[in-house]
Amino acid sequence: MCGIAGWVSYDSDLTKQQHVVDEMTATMACRGPDDSGTWVRPHAALGHRRLAIIDLPGGKQPMEVATPSGAVSMVYSGEAYNFTELRQELTSKGHKFVTDSDTEVVLHGYLEWGESVADHLNGMYAFAIWDERDQKLVMIRDRMGIKPFYYYPTRDGVLFGSEPKAILANPLAKRVVDADGLRELAAFTKTPGWSLWQGMYEVEPGTIVRVDADGIHTHTYWTLKATEHTDDQDTTVAKVRELMTDIVHRQLVADVPRCVLLSGGLDSSAVTGLAAARLAEQGEQLRTFSVDFFGQEEHFQPDEVRDTPDSPFVRDVAKLVNSAHQDVMLNPADLTDPAVRRAMLTARDIPGGLGDMDTSLYLLFKAIRRESTVALSGESADEVFGGYRWFHDEAAREAKTFPWLAFQSAHSDRTGVLRADVAELLDVPGYTADQYATSVAKVEQLDGASELERRMRTICNLHLTRFVRILLDRKDRASMAVGLEVRVPFCDHRLVEYVYNTPWALKTFDGREKSLLRHATKHVLPQTVVDRVKSPYPSTQDPGYAAALQQQAKEVLAEKDNPVFDIVDRAWTQAAVELDPATMPGSTRNGIDRVLDLYHWFDLYRPELRLS
Repeated sequence: MCGIAGWVSYDSDLTKQQHVVDEMTATMACRGPDDSGTWVRPHAALGHRRLAIIDLPGGKQPMEVATPSGAVSMVYSGEAYNFTELRQELTSKGHKFVTDSDTEVVLHGYLEWGESVADHLNGMYAFAIWDERDQKLVMIRDRMGIKPFYYYPTRDGVLFGSEPKAILANPLAKRVVDADGLRELAAFTKTPGWSLWQGMYEVEPGTIVRVDADGIHTHTYWTLKATEHTDDQDTTVAKVRELMTDIVHRQLVADVPRCVLLSGGLDSSAVTGLAAARLAEQGEQLRTFSVDFFGQEEHFQPDEVRDTPDSPFVRDVAKLVNSAHQDVMLNPADLTDPAVRRAMLTARDIPGGLGDMDTSLYLLFKAIRRESTVALSGESADEVFGGYRWFHDEAAREAKTFPWLAFQSAHSDRTGVLRADVAELLDVPGYTADQYATSVAKVEQLDGASELERRMRTICNLHLTRFVRILLDRKDRASMAVGLEVRVPFCDHRLVEYVYNTPWALKTFDGREKSLLRHATKHVLPQTVVDRVKSPYPSTQDPGYAAALQQQAKEVLAEKDNPVFDIVDRAWTQAAVELDPATMPGSTRNGIDRVLDLYHWFDLYRPELRLS
């Protein structure tokens, strides 16, 4: 796992810009603490920071292959879980390998298949190849968008990087945020290709971006397709079990210590059970890690999305699989530490506004990194199998908007902290309605499907093409900020394609959410987890958290001319800091977190706002 950066300029000599390439690459140091390298030619420059996972001595980048017509050089971030099979296939075609790394396999795959190499890969990846033979840059991102990848068109080429910060380190990239950038930040719809920064774009998941002297060209190599599902219930459950077992086994391959993120929910527990069984076959004990808050279990109060604390279920799983388990315990001081907030903001490049769910994730990964370099996660199972509560809430399902927004509207208003004039300018409701209509229009449906089946396919599609990408980006940025690689078995495209096309009745055949996953993995789960109702990522209930936020917000209010108040409503903030923290509504607590995120983000990034 790594960080990449680069620059293509057809009218310049980049050999004179080595210092700029070095600066762009250096911003990715957290993603790749083990090694650094650059490759510079007159019209192309590639930079790489490496986190060594497979073939520790042999995977140095940028990696180059000389051909009679010119060099082909690559910078690569990610893992190809089928690299062993691909290596064998390429060897049979005459390719010679000098390392054991998956990077070399991907590069030779490009030499053999060209841009179609993407069709052959199973994994998570974002990579760029400069092909000197055709004087072109090829950028490819994995199907689900697990690894981040951005580009910034210039007058005579392009800048690119794993994260916006790599691009922003180049003087050609302007730190401008316009109304479109802020709209998406407030809307939470994850518009494809969106970047907060004006003129910058994501390489969309499942997409190839080619840059040559004629400009920038994009090609989508993978999308969700609607196909008929013909397997019966037992066969479907068996197929999910077979896929999950194979995926977890593949994603345990590493030359560094591994672990699993265990929350005590069905998703992470299923991965834990399968991983523990595999490592036991190899004579190893699985490590597991959880995050929790001091006093949370003893004083837990059920709310609208969480019925039970995680801890009892974590203990049941760890005991069953005999994992070496550690709880990372946090208190309000840890969660509200401004240094931690700033670290997470720097990792994400955006003021995400998720409060303690962001800071606790960062602190969890930081603790894990002391002992492991690779972690498997249960992320994305809810999107794949239909686990969120709003999948099963009739009002949210029937609402003419994104279901997660319909369900959460009563609990969270992401625009409430904005000044009235800014909110009016952004028109987030109108923007959201446009995005919803656009996304629904792209969903393929099967002829003859019932109205319910069509509706549920649409909802599943929205989650797999929109919502999950928000969470995948958050997890990647938080983990890579501390040099930890997090793998997401539920994003294997084979599993996604198969489950996406199972009818909704099969996804809920036992009258509960995620029926297929529950029955496919119950052989490695304690009964308590098999019976547990869906519970999201934990959030502290300690009123000390809200009190600490209020104190920090008071300090922000004392700064009369801070640029945060160019968009934040000062009166709203003043009213929020005067509430009793013990009875403060969750939406207000979330709002204060957003204000503090914006405050520190303005200080860290010094953006130029262009809202008119």
